[in-house]
Amino acid sequence: MGDTGPMTEAMYYVLLALTRPDHGYGLMQRIRELTGGRVVMGPGTLYGILTRLLREQYITLRDEDGRRKTYLITERGREALLEEYRRLKRLVEDGRELEDEN
Repeated sequence: MGDTGPMTEAMYYVLLALTRPDHGYGLMQRIRELTGGRVVMGPGTLYGILTRLLREQYITLRDEDGRRKTYLITERGREALLEEYRRLKRLVEDGRELEDEN
């Protein structure tokens, strides 16, 4: 995503969840778990993101058993996720002065 700007929150969490292979419903559950229930992703959002991530080669289809497809992050996707993580971390670090104001 580096060239196209920051990731959406939903894209970030899909890639983060795919650091271990999973299928659609499992991904929705994993994202809910990772965020403590703060992010609840519906199937329409999830499958739109999966389509884009597949097209951009950030994820790959690992296995297909009937209707259940299992996805996995690629090396390119892992690099993009790490880049986004570092960007978000810098934002938080830059904002620390807000804590000093109180």
